[in-house]
Amino acid sequence: MLMSWIFTCMAGISLIAALLLGNGAALAASIPAGAQAGITLAISMAGTLCLWTGISALMEHLGITQRLARLFAPVLHRIFPSARSDPTLSGALSANVCANLLGLGNAATPLGIQAAQCLAKKGAPGRANDQLCRLIVLNTASIQLIPTTVAAVRSALGSARPFSILPAVWITSLCSAGLGLVSAMLLGRVWKK
Repeated sequence: MLMSWIFTCMAGISLIAALLLGNGAALAASIPAGAQAGITLAISMAGTLCLWTGISALMEHLGITQRLARLFAPVLHRIFPSARSDPTLSGALSANVCANLLGLGNAATPLGIQAAQCLAKKGAPGRANDQLCRLIVLNTASIQLIPTTVAAVRSALGSARPFSILPAVWITSLCSAGLGLVSAMLLGRVWKK
């Protein structure tokens, strides 16, 4: 609700500023052009996203996701101790991490919400516990091995080598996730005192 008001105010201020500065014609011309560019980008990305979402579903059907879940279990159980005793939480966390590793933010979101709901039940009502904060940090900084969505955008915008950003994505996502987790763990200890 708050974001709706913020975006409405931003659009209103932009409209008023354009009219006061005499840029009404440029604003009127840019609105349909921007809408058309957005639709073109969305349609061109749809194919790549469908491909990788299909690969993700195929991996789940073949049991690769479950194998990855077992592979990630020792790390996830250290970060999220509640996952040891809750198989639903463990499965949602593992699937969320796998989707993030493949750069499928759209597929990772429902899994992250499911994991967040499981973690929220383990804490005080209306208050985020440490594990929930860690999950949000991990989802925000998601470590990506294959940045599918970013590569799809680059490809749609005409990049000849959309995956040329891989080393930069690996380094930045590892650094941001690592620093975010360390910060969340340290702040969790500080707040307990």
